[in-house]
Amino acid sequence: MPTKSDKYTYGGGSRKAATATARLYKGKGEITINEQPALDYLCNNKTLMAEITDPLAIVQKQKEFDVTIHVKGGGSAGQVDAIKLAISRALVAEFPEFRPVLKKAGLMKRDPREKERKHYGLRSARRREQFSKR
Repeated sequence: MPTKSDKYTYGGGSRKAATATARLYKGKGEITINEQPALDYLCNNKTLMAEITDPLAIVQKQKEFDVTIHVKGGGSAGQVDAIKLAISRALVAEFPEFRPVLKKAGLMKRDPREKERKHYGLRSARRREQFSKR
């Protein structure tokens, strides 16, 4: 576990209602999310874990950095996308030469889609009451 005096690289990301900050420390590949091991935080979901490590896997730096992440808001899918963006931005801050590789993989862009607000007279954003002819 990195200490506060260690040098780190910072990156931030967001998706839907989730925001994440990532700190990359020199280390051996441990990932912690909100002071918990990543697999515990993600309820042992290996698919989500693989998705979080995508930016590190693409640039072959999985075993060189310890990553600490603080994430809040949103659900698990939004949080995972926010974490991916935060780690990608931290990697680019440390190694600017990785930017084209990560950009080509689609990891440097924030997904702008948000939940649409509920509209007056409708059940939700677009759902209407069922039409009855009789």
